[in-house]
Amino acid sequence: MSTPPQTAAEGTSAAPSGTARQRLDLVAALLAKEFKVRYKNTALGYVWSVLHPLAFALVYFFAFKVVMRFETEVNYALFLITALFPWQWFANSVNASCATFTGSASLITRVRFPRHLLVLAAVLNDLAHFALSIPVIIAFMLWFGVAPSWQWLWALPLLCAGQFTLVYGLSLLAATLNLFFRDLQRLTILLTTALFFISPVIYGLDLMLDQAPARWQWVFFVNPLVPLMAAWRDLFLHGAPQPLHVLLAAGQGAAALLVAVPVYRRLQWRFAELV
Repeated sequence: MSTPPQTAAEGTSAAPSGTARQRLDLVAALLAKEFKVRYKNTALGYVWSVLHPLAFALVYFFAFKVVMRFETEVNYALFLITALFPWQWFANSVNASCATFTGSASLITRVRFPRHLLVLAAVLNDLAHFALSIPVIIAFMLWFGVAPSWQWLWALPLLCAGQFTLVYGLSLLAATLNLFFRDLQRLTILLTTALFFISPVIYGLDLMLDQAPARWQWVFFVNPLVPLMAAWRDLFLHGAPQPLHVLLAAGQGAAALLVAVPVYRRLQWRFAELV
């Protein structure tokens, strides 16, 4: 007995196998699309990805250094930049992830492909922008008399891999759940804003732990950005991150994937009808 032909929605419900080369080609095409869309009709293009955290650094420098006279071990401008650039990668990816599937409705309903590659391409795009901003961080380091160390050879790729795992896991989870709960996009923005102020970005981890009441310090230990931002700052300012921070960041990234991937696989068959 012959089986009935599949509809467009049914045809996209199954996860296609595809070869590794085909998937790489698709990710490359999606990356090119992401880059073009982000800087379409802008005069400065990529420069905006550097100007944005620098502008925030200027605002926080004025507020905390000039007005409040906040003291740090190094120049406060450098102190800010070492965490603001990694934070921008995290915030940009996670905040934009909720619209990844909903914004690709025509592609999802018409073409069979692994939908998670849309999220992967978006996160890789932000990773590429972060990588291109590292020379800017190094320029500020050299200006203030701080030089990179040989330990960057292992620590830099390790931290990039740890943050990529965390960001991809959270982005995949947010993109999937947003199809079922459309308010999640606004809640995600509120949550990332809250995470910014309870993460060691505009102040150091030691100050957070010293000043926070003991009954609230558990918040810092469940926040995945705490060890990650502390590790980035230690890498840029002191030449290497603390191994404990690296291990915690890697573990939390793995936990994000362990939650996100099963949720995505369980719900992906409904994507075509929900977008």
